[in-house]
Amino acid sequence: MGQHWVNEEMTGCDLGDARLNQRLAVMLEALGDRPDKSLPTAFQDWANTKAAYRFFANENVSEDKILEGHFAASALRIQATDGPILILQDTTEFSFKRSSPEKIGFINESTGRKMKEGRHLKHTVCGLLMHASL
Repeated sequence: MGQHWVNEEMTGCDLGDARLNQRLAVMLEALGDRPDKSLPTAFQDWANTKAAYRFFANENVSEDKILEGHFAASALRIQATDGPILILQDTTEFSFKRSSPEKIGFINESTGRKMKEGRHLKHTVCGLLMHASL
């Protein structure tokens, strides 16, 4: 896939340290080349795999900071078109515990498994909801 798309996706992303930004770029390129592979297989050697795990464990790295660049790049792509925008999605749902779920949008509230007390576990399903007015 090459480095070009990585640079576009990271334009609005700053992890506060040039080394972390560079590690994210290397990781995005490796994962982009092998999106269906596990981390060890995508990175192809133990040094890069270990670096990826250290990256994710770093307290200065967060999901919000990583996604800033992608959100900014997505907004620019949306603003660059006058026509309809097609956003593909599969039926997979993820349930993340978030301190600020409004940043990615609410999809619905779902009832999960039954707990020992007989009540059902409820969780909020979140997802990115975009439209042309971004």
